[in-house]
Amino acid sequence: MYRRHFLAALAACAAPVAQAAQSPWPLLQRGGYVILMRHAATVPGIGDPPGFRLAACATQRNLSQVGRADAVRIGAALRKNAVPVGPVLSSRWCRCLDTARLAFGRVEASPMIDSMFQDDEAARARKLAQLRSYLARYKDAANLVVVTHDVNIRALVGQYVEQGEFVIAARRPDGRLVIEATVSPAQLES
Repeated sequence: MYRRHFLAALAACAAPVAQAAQSPWPLLQRGGYVILMRHAATVPGIGDPPGFRLAACATQRNLSQVGRADAVRIGAALRKNAVPVGPVLSSRWCRCLDTARLAFGRVEASPMIDSMFQDDEAARARKLAQLRSYLARYKDAANLVVVTHDVNIRALVGQYVEQGEFVIAARRPDGRLVIEATVSPAQLES
């Protein structure tokens, strides 16, 4: 009995890996999806230093050289594969804004996707409601890009993503998201 449960759990863990191994390009080329991206790799740390300020990048944890290169590669891969990109929304944290600028060359800062790391439940619920309302109204045929933080992505879709990874999500009419695939920077060469 325990062996059967172990094998079922193992199979469940393996399923997302198999899905992620497929090429994301045919899906993204159709458009209409949400590319929910965690900012690219940063200098080591968790959160931000005490006393950080949104308007002062020097007070925050920022992208590393690897992160900057990954962001450029992400944008280049999307352009090379003719992925239609609509609005690019970003958290106001510098690591997110920089990821968006390096990858897409443009960005719209959006407080509704600012980090929820230090938010209370009411603030988290407010941000999620605002974003879901925006997603429910989004009608562009191109893919919507949202560059944000791990904690926000977990709140939206219940999945952890590494720095620089993104999920491709379909929108439900109520603005909720359903994951179609997860893509890492290492998969972009395929």
